[in-house]
Amino acid sequence: MNLKRTFGTLLTVLGIIGLIYTAIVFTNTSGSERDIKSLIIYGILGVVFFISGINLIKTTKDES
Repeated sequence: MNLKRTFGTLLTVLGIIGLIYTAIVFTNTSGSERDIKSLIIYGILGVVFFISGINLIKTTKDES
């Protein structure tokens, strides 16, 4: 298995976890400044990890 594809899978999984955590914080938020900051931080990190992982998986060619 290619190392780039494995790293892409890891980034994708971390992105999904970040987005799920953002959704959990969003549902339990009370509107305080700390909640909004954590929503922004985890949401942006989740999206960046997810997109970069998907792109890394798509652009890596299979070489057997």
